Amino acid sequence: MQLHPLFDLTGKTAIITGGGGTLGGAIAEGLAEAGARVAVTSRNVDNAKRVADKIVAAGGEAHAYALDVHCASITEDCKSAILADFEHIDILVNGVGGNLKEATTSPEQSFFQIPDDAISRIMDLNLAGGVIIPTQIFGKAMLKNEHGGNIINITSMNAVRPLTRIPGYSAAKAAVSNFTQWLAVHMAQEYNPKFRVNAIAPGFFLTEQNRFLLTDETTGAPTARGKSIIDHTPMGRYGDADELKGAAIWLASDASKFVTGTMIPVDGGFSAFSGV
Repeated sequence: MQLHPLFDLTGKTAIITGGGGTLGGAIAEGLAEAGARVAVTSRNVDNAKRVADKIVAAGGEAHAYALDVHCASITEDCKSAILADFEHIDILVNGVGGNLKEATTSPEQSFFQIPDDAISRIMDLNLAGGVIIPTQIFGKAMLKNEHGGNIINITSMNAVRPLTRIPGYSAAKAAVSNFTQWLAVHMAQEYNPKFRVNAIAPGFFLTEQNRFLLTDETTGAPTARGKSIIDHTPMGRYGDADELKGAAIWLASDASKFVTGTMIPVDGGFSAFSGV
């Protein structure tokens, strides 16, 4: 693929945590298409390998790694393996996250019945394990780069417009957005002014984590909630995972070299529509 030089990631090494999932996999493919060498990580290494094999088949360079970001020692071992293969780390996409049915209100479970451990688990999934631990471990290795480093977190439009029924997920993603801004300032002021930290905020993309809320498990038709989302999305549909590639390439490349501490919505206009 012929790219403008500003978007060219040739020679860069990118790590995608959660790269075996729908959205993380698409971002991994996009960065590879822009020339990056990609370390695809996932708790299920078979999922990571599926994405890496697809990248290699398309002419890119990628390796798959098993990674549980909630465990610092496992993440350290993964970092060592990636550095052995690629020598340096330039880009980190923190793609681990998602919702939990146990932390969601429903006719069967009110807000007052959500278990304490469900809230703790969803905060860990999206913030502590999803962003902070991998940032501490992979980000430290990036400090050696003269040109700085580039971290892209995956937050959500729920961070700025909380949705009904998912209090834990909305709170966790709001924390991810806040941490993104804090880290952008910290890394630039304390370590290297060229070190950038940003976030992508997807709108509604069908994934395994949210399918139970948005589609009928029997018929596959949109639920009432799913129909409401589409009705409130000016573009009139869910996003396709491949539509995250452009934002990821832009943030990872010199095309956005003066951009840090931002959250980029990719939501089909959902956040711009008042409903009237």
